[in-house]
Amino acid sequence: MSQVLPPATGLPTTGTSHPAIATHAVAGQAVSGPSASPTSATARVKAGIDPWTVDDAADLYNLRGWGKGFFEISKSGQVLVRPTRTPGREVNLFDVVKGLRERGLRTPVLLHFTDLLHRRLRDLHDAFDIAIKENGYKGKYNAVYPIKVNQQRRVVHDIRECGAQYGFGLEVGSKPELLAVMGLTSDSPERLIICNGFKEDRYIEFVTLAAKLGRTIIPVIENLAELRLIVKYAEKYQIRPKIGVRVNLATPGAGRWRHSSGVKAKFGLSLTEVIDVLEYLRARGMEDCLQLLHCHMGSQIHDIRQVSTGVNELARIYTELAKMGAGMRYLDVGGGLGIDYDGSQTNFEFSTNYTLQEYAANVVYKIMSVCDEEGVPHPTIVTESGRAMVAQQSVLVFDVLGANRLDRFTVPPSLESVSKDEHGEVPRPIVDLFEAYNTVTERRLLECYHDALQSRDEAMNLFSVGYMSLEHRALAERMFWATCAKVRDKAKDMPSMPEELEDLESNTTDTYFCNLSIFQSLPDIWAINQLFPIMPIHRLDERPVRKATIADMTCDSDGKIDRFVDDHDVKKWVELHDIKDGDEYFLGAFLVGAYQETLGDLHNLFGDTHVAHIRLDDNGNWWIDEIVEGDSVREVLQYVQYDVNRLGQAIRHECERAVRDKHMSVAESNALVRNYESGLAGYTYLEAENGAAM
Repeated sequence: MSQVLPPATGLPTTGTSHPAIATHAVAGQAVSGPSASPTSATARVKAGIDPWTVDDAADLYNLRGWGKGFFEISKSGQVLVRPTRTPGREVNLFDVVKGLRERGLRTPVLLHFTDLLHRRLRDLHDAFDIAIKENGYKGKYNAVYPIKVNQQRRVVHDIRECGAQYGFGLEVGSKPELLAVMGLTSDSPERLIICNGFKEDRYIEFVTLAAKLGRTIIPVIENLAELRLIVKYAEKYQIRPKIGVRVNLATPGAGRWRHSSGVKAKFGLSLTEVIDVLEYLRARGMEDCLQLLHCHMGSQIHDIRQVSTGVNELARIYTELAKMGAGMRYLDVGGGLGIDYDGSQTNFEFSTNYTLQEYAANVVYKIMSVCDEEGVPHPTIVTESGRAMVAQQSVLVFDVLGANRLDRFTVPPSLESVSKDEHGEVPRPIVDLFEAYNTVTERRLLECYHDALQSRDEAMNLFSVGYMSLEHRALAERMFWATCAKVRDKAKDMPSMPEELEDLESNTTDTYFCNLSIFQSLPDIWAINQLFPIMPIHRLDERPVRKATIADMTCDSDGKIDRFVDDHDVKKWVELHDIKDGDEYFLGAFLVGAYQETLGDLHNLFGDTHVAHIRLDDNGNWWIDEIVEGDSVREVLQYVQYDVNRLGQAIRHECERAVRDKHMSVAESNALVRNYESGLAGYTYLEAENGAAM
């Protein structure tokens, strides 16, 4: 269900803006200016140096690295979203959570920032516009948005509306996507539509009829069978189609998806097959119809050298086809433009060692150089950089339900307070653990750790053969973890961490249980170990004192997050604040706008979260433009073919039998039926007693 709220119902921002941060280039990286602390936030946490500031928090989570000016922290310690990178024109995430609660919607919730999306489209256009002017390029630039990256109606609608001023088009990879885009572009026939993916008769016929309607639509040939279908329907409907071809480059890909390009790529033709396409068209007097050359260099390309090499090879093929008589007009370099997820701006698979402007300048210069050398007119450059368009405009906010802390355990003050076994003695492993805990010093660190490990193992063995009680086994476990925590804390003061203790930090971190499903809202974390920035959205003016991993609410061991953004590495934990029972504590996962929504599944029948589209008015106040409520239990059960009405009827019949047999009163029966029906209508995520999500 969608609810559109007028600007007057929005809640204005109340947080104070933070001063603009200057940026200086140092060794190819963006480094914060006046706000940067001479001592890293990580070191400050470790050393306990006071005072703690919001600049330390920004440093600790590297917010100004991956945020690229879109995110900042207010003086009161709350995350601000600056959709246009303008201080003062900002949205306080914590205020948004409160505003949604006033409207009856609780976390988890996915927030889309429409103005930020518009800014990213402008950034892309401006980068290529500058590169074209600086290089004297005589062709044009035309981005297309691959809707597979985020097919949600509102996102595609916003790109269509905002992209119109820049001439941006859309890319489809399936028949359903094609039919959606055909309907979305009925009022703009000049909008470029690129058709990728495998195609059958009906797909090709739709494309041909769209071209006859006057659409600027180009089917990209993925195999030779598609070419014959295109020619067949062109002859049937008497049109001269615009045709593209995807070629497999010899240039290897880069990053996690490097194997998706090259000779073993899923899509595309070999050079021999590309020439066969041209000859097939020439034999029918249609060589001028071959107008676009396309390739797939990979996704999330982190190394600019791979972009340069791939574009150079693609431009060489383009010019050769043009000289052979093809009617070449468009050079589509595909996707691959990466997002700097960790903010390091390095050659790391979840980062990029280049800027958007450098990418655009590289693509334009390489294509221009090759075309000038070969005497071929400059083509219209097409990109399909969906990730770079939409990733930054979405933030997932979720609440913490509780925490499991291994260092909460304590050791008895003396062995006299420990209960005795059947022989009137304290079991030997407990005696040894007591001694190990009380003799932990820097000089005996490894020795005490080894003693604790051995004693813990002995306790487990004794219990397994029946020579230790459950009470003593539990005590041994508590004493072991208390000793590990003490060893860990002592090790932090050492000049260098002993190799055997390197994993102790991650093994003794807290687990924060959170109200979300990773499989539904962050599936790439589970599927490909994707790295997203995750941090608290409030309390950032306080020093975080806990190190934690995150566990979701699914009954699956993979439903966890144990890889986090660091300024130079990947951490196995994230620094969080201490929470007590009843505390409200919210975390945000950032840069999640690409692929996550449509890739999410129904693991444990957790459905889509609520979605809120946030806008800024001319005065800089934010308002909720549209709310899309998350799936109800009834809806997700229907997705997996349950007859919900029949389920309810079965419960009512069972309640009537219980009343008849005097197992329940009528009032109890009615209460169960009401609660069951209310549960079917409720949110799939955890809910408080009043029915609102926790």
